[in-house]
Amino acid sequence: MADAADFQGTSASPALRWLRRTGALLAGAPMLAGLLQLPAAAPADAAGQEAPQAAAGAGSVSVAVDSLSPTAPADGDTVNVSGTVTNNGKQAVTDAHVDLRVGPSLDTRSSIDALAKKSDDVQGPTGEAVGGKYSEKFAKLTPGVAEPFNISVPADELDLGPDGVYQLAVALSGETSAQPWDQVLGVQRTFLPWQPEEAGTKTKTTFMWPLTSTVHMTAETGSNEQQTPVFRNDDLAEEIAPGGRLDQMVSLGKGLDITWVIDPDLLASVDAMTRNYEVRGEDGTTPGRNQAVAKQWLAQLQQAVTGKEVVALPFGDPDLASLAHNGTNVTGSLSHLKDATDVVDDTVETILHVKPSTDFAWPADGAVDPSIVKVATSAGADKVIARSDSLQDHMSYTPSAARPVGGGTTAVVADSRMSTAFQGNLTKASASTLAVQRFLAQSLTLGLQTGKQRSVVVAPQRMPSVSQAQAMAEALATLQSGNWSESQDLADAAKAKPDPAANTRVPPTSAYPSSLRNQELLRADFEQIARTQGKLDSFKVILTDQSRVVTPFGRAMNREMSTSWRGRGVAAVGYRDGVESYLDGLTEGVKLIEKSETKLSGRSATIPVTVQNNLVQGVEHLELRLTSKNPTRLKIGDAAYEEQRVTVNGGHSQSVKFTTSANANGRAEVVAQLYTEDGQKYGAPVTFDVKVTEVTATVMLVIGGGVLLLVLAGFRMYTQRKRAAVREADDDADNLQNPEAPGDRLKQETEAGSRAEGPEQPSDPAPDTAAESADPSGTGERVDR
Repeated sequence: MADAADFQGTSASPALRWLRRTGALLAGAPMLAGLLQLPAAAPADAAGQEAPQAAAGAGSVSVAVDSLSPTAPADGDTVNVSGTVTNNGKQAVTDAHVDLRVGPSLDTRSSIDALAKKSDDVQGPTGEAVGGKYSEKFAKLTPGVAEPFNISVPADELDLGPDGVYQLAVALSGETSAQPWDQVLGVQRTFLPWQPEEAGTKTKTTFMWPLTSTVHMTAETGSNEQQTPVFRNDDLAEEIAPGGRLDQMVSLGKGLDITWVIDPDLLASVDAMTRNYEVRGEDGTTPGRNQAVAKQWLAQLQQAVTGKEVVALPFGDPDLASLAHNGTNVTGSLSHLKDATDVVDDTVETILHVKPSTDFAWPADGAVDPSIVKVATSAGADKVIARSDSLQDHMSYTPSAARPVGGGTTAVVADSRMSTAFQGNLTKASASTLAVQRFLAQSLTLGLQTGKQRSVVVAPQRMPSVSQAQAMAEALATLQSGNWSESQDLADAAKAKPDPAANTRVPPTSAYPSSLRNQELLRADFEQIARTQGKLDSFKVILTDQSRVVTPFGRAMNREMSTSWRGRGVAAVGYRDGVESYLDGLTEGVKLIEKSETKLSGRSATIPVTVQNNLVQGVEHLELRLTSKNPTRLKIGDAAYEEQRVTVNGGHSQSVKFTTSANANGRAEVVAQLYTEDGQKYGAPVTFDVKVTEVTATVMLVIGGGVLLLVLAGFRMYTQRKRAAVREADDDADNLQNPEAPGDRLKQETEAGSRAEGPEQPSDPAPDTAAESADPSGTGERVDR
């Protein structure tokens, strides 16, 4: 680190400024001598006193510096400082006045850090008051009331010395009823970079401008030909809408010399919003309505990146540290990183019409260890963006960013102080102003350390807020128009000649910060991703159009590994569960229909099994196997099981028939199971019972005999009826030749019969049934054959 840097630039301030400063000191000497003769108990704060006596009520007034312009003044400029003072005490403050005080120059970067930590400490030195008309007075400060102030002073009146960074304090002094003497009751210190002339050697500064977001798209798509995407929520529309976070990043970045660092997933998500899309809600999905906003944001981004350097991260911005520490031992995890890298060019070029650089890997917060570097370069990147608080340099100055770390890999080490300058809550103007001035102070002090030109990289947080982005843009605008820095692309910074004294040893895994490790994805998370991938592999082989499923699920699994899940473990679990559950639902769309018990009579029969396809597209490459658990009783085909190939169109069902043969009575358990062509089971099996009734030869003879008897009986009845019909016809003919009364003829026949048979006796048996009778045979009757 360069905390101990004490070297200053060799450029001297103008002679006139030096003479004026010396004269002021000489003129103040008699006054100082007189002050030394005052009583020791005098409470008044002597004018020009470097370290005023702190009163008991010190700190009861808060001072907020909301604006300082210009942020880096030059000769002839007027420095404007505005803000508010608020009396936080219980007593009113009278005779109050706000003064600007200039302290000594800060020679080291560590001294800037120290001052920032005690920026409102009234007991520390505040420097010389500019005084005179360059102050603002308040007759009374009422408790709890904020009063604004605005002070403008020519830069020449600040009496600054050599080039460097100066402490600029805004102090509120006044009296209270309990302590009726003038005293400093509140102070706010900030930094004033002073480089009025062009530096002999300018620092080359690379500022990475990240365009990333959280995960918005699900794996779900519509069943239409366009596969309408489904979003988790409509938060992305808020980010890209006018005034939103990503809208501000594009609007502010287009006027700066920066390196755009973009997650292709963000581009793909916004591009999907330019067409029809759905948004998931509690009651299902609803149509998205922000197509115009998406088109406008993409158009602005396309214009902003034209002619600028664009670095593309792997799709979804995968968490390299999580993958290195917890994912490499899970089969297939590294292949997801390769897939996420392979789709970058097509995504970025298609949407932005620029060719991105894919040579850079960016671990979370630039923290590295050997395993992270190994994983980061496994997908083709040969440059790793680290940070100086991870790959530290114990030197008296800050070296250039690039340095070789072995294996053909270059570590591009971003400056940690400048990279973290805009973190935290910057919604208050005072916090934003302090962050801007501190960033500029660090940059100038770094440049004054040596007379050698160096390349510095700034890698801020991945998702700056609106206020953070505005502060970044303000600082960059000053830096790029200032006198000590010039812009440089990230690729050029990586190619810069390394400092021979710079550290090239990657810290061990044990040195990885525990705060970052606690935010990582766990091994179980990668195992779930691998399980989802296994299900996808089994599912895709049966599809006629695999791309409709493989592409959205592949991108969803890239998103499951995103760095944006850090600190959002519950949301990450919910997203992974949603992806897996949706895939399970699609897989279950191809299934066997349940069957109830089947009764089988006879030696052989066919059993139908139905395959249902509820998907939009057809399925093929499936084998349906029907297996008998008791092949001695029931065979499927010629063995215990039989397989048949299955092809089913989308939205249809297909019945497959299997030939069976029975050997014995009873129940036989049968199992139907789908298999893929490589022999893997697909879906759940269907089990049902087949009740077999075996038919023997004896039963067949009995049945055959009964049928024969029925046939003979029918024939006999037929002949009897035919004979009766002939006899009746003969009788009709006789009646026509001998017309007699029917009663006479009947009487004659009766009498004739009586004479032939003789007289009937009561004991005679009833006559047998005539052979020609047409009545049905009685039970047990013998049938003539």
